[in-house]
Amino acid sequence: MPGKVIHWSVEPEPLAPASVVTIGVFDGLHLGHQALINQARQEARSLGVPVACVSFFPSPDSVLAGAPARYLLLPAERADLMLSLGVDLVILARFDETVAALTAPAFMGRLQIALNPRQVWVGEDFALGRGRGGTPSVLADLGRELGYVLRVLPRCRVDGEVVSATLIRDLLCRGEVEKAARLLGRPYSLRGEVRHGVGRGRRLGFPTANLALPKEKLLPADGVYAGWARAERSVYQAAINVGTNPTFEDRARSVEAFLLGFDGDLYGAEIELEMVARLRPEVKFGNIEQLQRQLTADVAAVSRILATSVSEAATCVRG
Repeated sequence: MPGKVIHWSVEPEPLAPASVVTIGVFDGLHLGHQALINQARQEARSLGVPVACVSFFPSPDSVLAGAPARYLLLPAERADLMLSLGVDLVILARFDETVAALTAPAFMGRLQIALNPRQVWVGEDFALGRGRGGTPSVLADLGRELGYVLRVLPRCRVDGEVVSATLIRDLLCRGEVEKAARLLGRPYSLRGEVRHGVGRGRRLGFPTANLALPKEKLLPADGVYAGWARAERSVYQAAINVGTNPTFEDRARSVEAFLLGFDGDLYGAEIELEMVARLRPEVKFGNIEQLQRQLTADVAAVSRILATSVSEAATCVRG
């Protein structure tokens, strides 16, 4: 049975007769999140009930701080990845000031009505409810009243570091996409619709697909990257530029990709770009000829780097 995505307003309404539940923001769905979901899914299968992931959006930190957030995964991307991990019910829970004011007992009472959890799985540093009062020990006590068993998974570590969305954001903002990929368990990706640009790349001999991306999506550091482009059910090597095109003194940041071996029209199509390696920072060139020579070298570097790389897009069908 295919998984289902449910938008939940955090009201006490029945969504499933029984379940095993995981709760969190799950931004990035990194290795720690995946371990949590895998454990919950295995327990759900043994109990014969669906596994449900409750994912808050917007993030509690952004709502409580009143600051704009930059997400590794937007809700639709998050849902697609959760479904690919075998989640039966993706619960996209709206987080606002009303939800933020709920105490842990009040929230868990609503969750019990909505999903009737047999087990609730969280990470060891997890807390929910007003003032983050719903620590694992508090949630375990509530479980004895509400009829669920709390399971706590230790932090996931890679190379001695605790895997977290905050660490991954920091790495991406430094352009360290390879290390970020190790923590995510896959390359960081950007997904969006191809829009019309100014046609500059075509005139230079390197026609690019320009992505329209929501402002909430986190972009890696400005620069040129080797990556994979998933477009029209095919996968292409890609030279990806993130930044402001300083040679032409553009002001707005943009994302554009030259797809090696592609000859066609992608306007209006949705494509996904996987960031595999950063080639160089953005540079302001003295003239067009210098830029064209560098673009030629960039494309050659992309082919060389990706010759032994495997595209996540080629091996994983999402959604």
